[in-house]
Amino acid sequence: MIQNKRKIASILFVLISVLCFAQELPPPGAPPPPGTPIDGGVLIGACLALIYGVKKLLKNN
Repeated sequence: MIQNKRKIASILFVLISVLCFAQELPPPGAPPPPGTPIDGGVLIGACLALIYGVKKLLKNN
């Protein structure tokens, strides 16, 4: 019974992989306007991650 489930799961995985590979990619979008920052929220995200990490560490102790 378990071997049948594994075989079916493997076949479905292969079929889904083939279907995903066969799809066409959409045309690329327009490039961003010049001067647009690509790292807009990196500093804010890093600060929030640091605060969240400290909070989790203090909560576990």
